[in-house]
Amino acid sequence: MARATTRHVCQACGAVHPRWAGRCDACGGWNSITEEAAPDAAPVGGKARAAKRNSRTIDFVALDGEKQPTPRRKTGIREFDRVAGGGLVPGSALLIGGDPGIGKSTLLLQAVAGLTKSTVGARCAYISGEESIDQVRMRAERLAVTNAPVQLAAATNVRDVIASLDTKEAPDVVVIDSIQTMYLDALESAPGTVSQVRASAQELIRMAKRRGITMLLVGHVTKEGTIAGPRVLEHMVDTVMYFEGERGHQFRILRAVKNRFGPTDEIGVFEMTEGGLEEVANPSALFLADRTDDVSGAAVFAGIEGSRPMLVEIQALVAASPLGTPRRNVVGWDSGRLSMILAVLESRAGMSFAGKDVYLNVAGGLRISEPAADLAVAAALTSALSGLPLPGEMVVFGEIGLSGEIRAVSQMAARLKEAGKLGFTKALTPNWRGKPSSEGLDVRACASVGDLFGLFPEPGASKPRAVG
Repeated sequence: MARATTRHVCQACGAVHPRWAGRCDACGGWNSITEEAAPDAAPVGGKARAAKRNSRTIDFVALDGEKQPTPRRKTGIREFDRVAGGGLVPGSALLIGGDPGIGKSTLLLQAVAGLTKSTVGARCAYISGEESIDQVRMRAERLAVTNAPVQLAAATNVRDVIASLDTKEAPDVVVIDSIQTMYLDALESAPGTVSQVRASAQELIRMAKRRGITMLLVGHVTKEGTIAGPRVLEHMVDTVMYFEGERGHQFRILRAVKNRFGPTDEIGVFEMTEGGLEEVANPSALFLADRTDDVSGAAVFAGIEGSRPMLVEIQALVAASPLGTPRRNVVGWDSGRLSMILAVLESRAGMSFAGKDVYLNVAGGLRISEPAADLAVAAALTSALSGLPLPGEMVVFGEIGLSGEIRAVSQMAARLKEAGKLGFTKALTPNWRGKPSSEGLDVRACASVGDLFGLFPEPGASKPRAVG
């Protein structure tokens, strides 16, 4: 019986199917199965025995190596270096994903240009599979980095790229923009398919670790916000970063979701300008620059992003709804978490959001994921429902349980220190354990969501008044 020369592979998860189907049984994706050329059969019979005879044993070594670790390569961009764990590690592979046009190519071109200036003798190469050399030069001219000794190339064949890099004069850092455009001529599938992305990344990473090259791979993202291609791609690399941001805001967030050489969930904040990306040394002050104190429905949240304390404004709006099913719109926070907070406020604090639209927004385009924002969201909703502003110069943080209690969160002293540095004088926090430093702030402990009523100093405001 002749062996099949083609197979059907899901482009979302890599599952192999005997025939085409509209829905993948492995991941549930629709219209993600495409036909690809089948790989060669594995060795059988005599070939298998020959392969067994040609195998060799591997050498084991002790954990304490004699060689000192190689120092990290600094790009000169402090925000990028911190997210990478203190710099680029030789022989590592980094995957940077983000929406189209968010600034991934701009960031990496600035990074390799800065590396040639901050590290004497550093050799960097930028290989583009999407743009021509003239287009990359135009971007370099706009970023004012044309004098940086960065080698440019436009190629998509992985074997050509490896043949050019696998030499004694190999560069220290290589940018591949992007991995979805690379292909191996041994595979008949189109570039960007699961098999091509997996095989291309594997060949490039193997060569980078053998030569001690830092490989920066640019990855496209799907409409769900995840990096396109097989999930195994994120397991193959050492670091995975996402470059996030709203097109309506000038801020960009570089977030590490996986890092074998540093902390995860570390972020770097950038501002997109006409001359490229600029570092934001104090993002808290920038996110709070346009804040006003006398507006209801606004609360300042003292959060932790990675190892950095950061203050951001959470805005809420409650209005009468003309619809039978009121709206619940959220930007920058988890919509399921908002539903839980609304249910706790209604059942434990006696507030009523029935027949009212609720809008929640994290100002500045930042996305918050930690539960410590629960109390700030509840305070903003209480203020919006009552129509009374929160006390000025107050920061709020704490986690809310289903019984309405306020739970303690981590790094409370660091949050208060950042608030005091920016001129805040009051803080609404969970109950303290022990007696940590309050950093000179007037700290008020909140035991339950019912204590939010006492935030409003006006007479008769012990409970929120009806809206609309």
